[in-house]
Amino acid sequence: MVTMADRRAVLKNNYYVFIISLLTLCTFITLYVSREIDDNRLTSWNWVFQHVHAQWIFLVLLAGVLFSTVIARISLQPRYSSVILFVLAFLTSAVFWSMPETIIDTSRYFTQAKHIALYGVSSFFHEWGTGLHAWTDMPLTSFLYGLIFRFCGENRMFIQIFTTLLFSLTAVLTYEIGRELWDRDTGFFGGVLLLGMPYLFSQIPLMLVDIPSMFFLFLSIFVFIKTLRSGGTVRIVVAAITIVLAFFVKYSTWLMLSVLPVVTCVFVLEHWPLKPGRILYRTLIIGAVSGVVIGAIVFFKLDLFSSQLDLLMTYQKPGLKRWTESFISTFLFQIHPFITASALVSLYVAFKKRDLRYLIIFWLVLLVIIMQIKRIRYIVLVFPMVALMASYALQKIGRRDIKKYLVACIVTTSLIIGIFGFLPFLRQISMVNLKHAGSYLNSITETDIAVFTVLPEDPAGNFDVTVPILDLFTRKNIVYVPDDRRRGEQTEEIETSSLRFTWEYEIPSYYYGDAFGKNMAIVVISEDAGRELPAYLSEQLSGYQLAKVYDTYEGIFRFKTMVRIFRYTGE
Repeated sequence: MVTMADRRAVLKNNYYVFIISLLTLCTFITLYVSREIDDNRLTSWNWVFQHVHAQWIFLVLLAGVLFSTVIARISLQPRYSSVILFVLAFLTSAVFWSMPETIIDTSRYFTQAKHIALYGVSSFFHEWGTGLHAWTDMPLTSFLYGLIFRFCGENRMFIQIFTTLLFSLTAVLTYEIGRELWDRDTGFFGGVLLLGMPYLFSQIPLMLVDIPSMFFLFLSIFVFIKTLRSGGTVRIVVAAITIVLAFFVKYSTWLMLSVLPVVTCVFVLEHWPLKPGRILYRTLIIGAVSGVVIGAIVFFKLDLFSSQLDLLMTYQKPGLKRWTESFISTFLFQIHPFITASALVSLYVAFKKRDLRYLIIFWLVLLVIIMQIKRIRYIVLVFPMVALMASYALQKIGRRDIKKYLVACIVTTSLIIGIFGFLPFLRQISMVNLKHAGSYLNSITETDIAVFTVLPEDPAGNFDVTVPILDLFTRKNIVYVPDDRRRGEQTEEIETSSLRFTWEYEIPSYYYGDAFGKNMAIVVISEDAGRELPAYLSEQLSGYQLAKVYDTYEGIFRFKTMVRIFRYTGE
């Protein structure tokens, strides 16, 4: 028999579901209407919805909201939380593998990785920063990519599997950190909320350093927390190793590793879970071991690290003011607004509870705000902490089914925007021409491919960096044909350009070969596929006919990569 109390409970539940559903739909509409203020440099809503009809996404979102009611009713076993998180993160991220490499920084990491595949590990460390241009890159990510190439083969799919694995493990680490500091629910929902940040889906498939940096940073934080709590020689050694790895994955992690002393201070002040003396002792041992290893490596390449730091301070630090993106863009458009709102509420909840442990997850976000780091690629590392902050606030929702429904709506919305918004847009970026050209080259009989790059009169960057990206997408042997006549002097505009590294990039020696012949296909990479070729190149193409043209262009970015492929016919 249904009692009055049961009916009231059902009505109250339906009321909450209706409010969350309405807010979910209204939030999307509000963001769409306000999309002009999204100044993200890659996936701005203002650009995305030039290529996608919002009404279709809204209809899919409406279906997604209804589907979320089904997801919220699924009962999960807490002991399988890590497995569920890993599988969920991996499967959703794999959907985005079809996108091209959208950021030309890929050329650096591919070049460094290919060096290992060709010449081995010892050559990589010997040449890194000298014969092998390092720019402002740290070596760890390129080293791992190189090992994949050397032992698995030079295939982009292996890189995507690797980066997706790291992201999925980061979701698990987010769960584990939340569980260590509070409970399973805080950690689990924190891990799930990482999927509520659509910008991440645009980065996971790329051969870049951002996702690996996030993973190694949070691996070091988790192991450090576990070591302070449990101790043990093995744990101390492992903690030191993870800190060293995080240190050499990206310069940004140096600042972010400051969270480790915060962890120690919080544990000491709380006397949790051990006496302060033991916590301090373990911290000092970990710091000493990791410090000695880091110091030895830095000393070995001291000149290189010094020059990189100088470049960071004189070029990239001032550049952040020129290449800035607003917090409004990052925390409302590229992260679901419900997550941001919950994270803000968590500040009040933690203050009211006088919860010192909250400082551990808030510290990195606080650094970003205080230092006004407004470039989203530099703050991707802190996203798991934002997710934990939001999850911390959600624990104030007493009813677990309502909490699950809210999180389901957040993740569903993020996935829909990513799959039906971001992904179609990213497939239209001109860099996709390199991907399509690589696929075509794999299908033809010629085994050697001669590549020419043609600079326009007013270039945004040096097109030589597109050669290794093309190489990433083809199994054929690339032979680069240089034209030194088009080289110009380093101008002041180049010195401050966000693509400055393209002008300092040097084509590796393994791309140089004999002059091309009739048994080779010719690839011409330029800014305009319809523009007449330079005279010197037209002469070289005698007997060749145009076989394919790839000229997709999104109409936004100044650096455009158009590809023409010629095959010998003798006519």
